[in-house]
Amino acid sequence: MGKIILTGDRPTGRLHIGHYVGSLRRRVELQNSGEFDKIYVMIADAQALTDNADNPEKVRQNIIEVALDYMSAGLDPEKSTLFIQSQVSELTELTFFYMNLVTVQRLQRNPTVKQEMQMRGFSDNDDDNKAGTPVGFFTYPISQAADITAFKATTVPVGEDQKPMLEQCREIVRKFNSTYGEVLVEPEIMLPDNAACLRLPGTDGKAKMSKSLGNCIYLSDSAEEVWAKVKGMFTDPGHLQVSDPGKVEGNTVFTYLDAFCRPEHFAMFREAFIGKKVSFEFNSLDEVKEQYRKGGLGDMMIKTFLNSVLNDTLEPIRKRRKELEQNIPYVYEVLKKGSNQARAVAAQTLKDVKDAMRINYFDDAELIAQQSEKFRE
Repeated sequence: MGKIILTGDRPTGRLHIGHYVGSLRRRVELQNSGEFDKIYVMIADAQALTDNADNPEKVRQNIIEVALDYMSAGLDPEKSTLFIQSQVSELTELTFFYMNLVTVQRLQRNPTVKQEMQMRGFSDNDDDNKAGTPVGFFTYPISQAADITAFKATTVPVGEDQKPMLEQCREIVRKFNSTYGEVLVEPEIMLPDNAACLRLPGTDGKAKMSKSLGNCIYLSDSAEEVWAKVKGMFTDPGHLQVSDPGKVEGNTVFTYLDAFCRPEHFAMFREAFIGKKVSFEFNSLDEVKEQYRKGGLGDMMIKTFLNSVLNDTLEPIRKRRKELEQNIPYVYEVLKKGSNQARAVAAQTLKDVKDAMRINYFDDAELIAQQSEKFRE
């Protein structure tokens, strides 16, 4: 069996740099590594509708935003299959069959589901002060298992917060295979290899970068927008004077530098100060951290350095996105072609599942022959 990746995002808005370091950058690297036989990247619009059912237009409009971010960041439709979840109806059928393999109690114990419910203000009981939890949202782990197994994915690159979801998928696979026979593939999780990328905090220092909290830097932000957000970033509240010793741990600017900074950025940044009164003589991030801890390095300097690092990363993405924005029909054609390819693969898996469950009535010649004999007697 080949090595296959399935990954994706909910189309709830433009993608931000948390998405980029958490999964998107790695997807591009994996796509270009040549180590995988197939890579499927899904825009999970059906899942997004589970808590946006009253505003489908929001999801509809964001399909193109996510697709533009995917392709501008380097996902190549010649190497990866980009598709829309709702256009592969086989995923819904698989979800329904898997529902019988999972208990309500098991779903209630899923920490990711609990966290997401809490974040959206959903109630897990009859609390009149909160909105009830949509069933589709509650059963998200089952839907995700259908998405992964439909393509017989061997690897799922995700952030650390998705570990409980992947474990539940593996449980569903084991339950199905033990009940009906070895049909489904049990996937492995692939976490970011950079610890700072496991979950990039928001610019305000809060644990999660989110559109609703207004603490995101988007991949499509202009250089001016990036600088405005970097200037307002949370650092060390005790670092009041340049000469004061500062804390690196929990300092959002340094967390971002851990995620984005590369060796070549130091020489690039030093050149910008040639002929100026201010100097930047560091050759590594460890040196920068050491100086900040001692004192003598101001927050504005490290923010200026971070701004340079971020824009070096984002400028090629912004440029490619502007090009793609001039040919939106092409982007939709990519998604249509990818969805058709994905549906063909998912249809074969659904057939395998139905065969294993013995609900392939019209294709089971042996069943028809046996029953014909039975009723002739």
